[in-house]
Amino acid sequence: MSDDFLYDDDDALVESKSARKRQMHALQHLGEQLVELSAAQLQKLNIDNESLIEAVQLAQRISHRSGKRRQMQFIGKLMRNADAEQIADALDALHETSRKAKAQERVIEGARDALLARGDDALPEVLAIWPQADRQLIRQLTRSAQDERQRDHAPSSARKLFRYLRSLSETSMED
Repeated sequence: MSDDFLYDDDDALVESKSARKRQMHALQHLGEQLVELSAAQLQKLNIDNESLIEAVQLAQRISHRSGKRRQMQFIGKLMRNADAEQIADALDALHETSRKAKAQERVIEGARDALLARGDDALPEVLAIWPQADRQLIRQLTRSAQDERQRDHAPSSARKLFRYLRSLSETSMED
């Protein structure tokens, strides 16, 4: 039978073994996602289950395959008592923040690359993104970076330009 719920002899609703097994696998998968996080990311989740946190931290340190597998099963067992929905929501929020940060980095890199490739022609596009930017500083850093590139020097001005654009992006996100 493919139903997740079955009826017993007393017409009471009973969850099928397959449905319970799917739930346990889902909880174990959620635990695996916790193990893949860094210590700082794990701290941001604010999980109140101390034994679960300790088990996740131990699993992060285990390198032996069968030991890690047993620890993951133990984490799946601990996840039964944890608020899995709250943990899943916190993980989703953490991943969304990470995606937004990566997208913002791509915008900054694109602006820097456009400035280095096209010079002053790309300046209006950058100023459209960050209107509070210092036009003169951007022009100066762009020209210095282009000179460094022509002379095969280290790209210190390109790095400074990137850092400046990043600071502009951070201040615009705070406003």
